[in-house]
Amino acid sequence: MSKSLAIKLSERELITVDENDQLLEAIKKLAKYNIGAIPVINSNKKLTGIISERDIVKELAKNENMDYSILFVHQLMTKKVICCESDVLSDKLMELMTKNKVRHIPIVDNSNHPIGIVSIGDVVNRLIEKIEYENMMLKDFVSG
Repeated sequence: MSKSLAIKLSERELITVDENDQLLEAIKKLAKYNIGAIPVINSNKKLTGIISERDIVKELAKNENMDYSILFVHQLMTKKVICCESDVLSDKLMELMTKNKVRHIPIVDNSNHPIGIVSIGDVVNRLIEKIEYENMMLKDFVSG
């Protein structure tokens, strides 16, 4: 476990959506890639928001009769985004997610360009890896 979780995740393909894309484009990406949230960028590739399944469901619940084919990502996205840099530790990510009641945190560089995204599942898997590693080390210590 040499790399931090955020560094590891910033090395995989990042799916983004432009803030001026139609909402349907974001929905298609959520479905195609089987993901729960997508970082939203502007024309300069800077993070301006995040669009999640939760954002879409909340809007559906408020406006059942709205024509969603005419909406744009920037109309539904969460604009106040909790984000992190690549050096953040998984314990801190869990704390951020729990405190802010979010399940996805974009990873940004020092220019606010998204370079990855962390999901709650990623954090839980990392914590399980840490526990398994510590367990193995304890067994080695006791037996040897």
